[in-house]
Amino acid sequence: MFYTAESIEQLAEQFAQLPGIGRKTAHRLALFVLKMSREDVVTLAKALVNVKDKVRYCSICSNITESDPCAICANSKRERSFICVVEEPHDVLAIEKTHEFKGLYHVLGGSLSPLDGIGPDDLKIKELLQRISNGPIDEVILALNPNVEGEATTLYL
Repeated sequence: MFYTAESIEQLAEQFAQLPGIGRKTAHRLALFVLKMSREDVVTLAKALVNVKDKVRYCSICSNITESDPCAICANSKRERSFICVVEEPHDVLAIEKTHEFKGLYHVLGGSLSPLDGIGPDDLKIKELLQRISNGPIDEVILALNPNVEGEATTLYL
C-alpha cells in the first residue's frame, strides 16, 4: 500500500538502488525532486542520459572519459615513464586532486576477490602488462586499496 503517490514511490525505489542511499534518503530525494522546477528536473534527466550516452572508458588507461584517449593520456606534458595503477576511476580523481602525480594511470576496474568471483581475467591486467612491454616504463606505482582484495591484487601483480 502506497502512502504517497505511486510516482514518488517508483522514484524512491530508483534512488534506493544507488550506493549509500537508504529508503529514508531515497524518499527525501524523491520529495525534493517534486519541489524542483520542471526545467531543473529535465536538466537532471538530461545529465543522467548524457552520462550513459557519452561517457566511456579510455582505450589506453581504462579511465572514464568522453574523448578517446582521455585527457590525461592525450596530455603530452605528462611523464610517460611512470604508471600509477589504481582500482577504479574515482581513485584517479583522488590522486589528481593532489596535483602531485604527473605520470599516467592504469585503471584495473576492481581488485581480485575470489569470494566474489573476480579473478585476474576480470581485471585490466593483460592491458597493463601490454602497456609496460610496449613502452619505456621506468616505474609502476601500485596505488591499490589497503584491504584484503587490494593486497591480494598487489601480490598478484
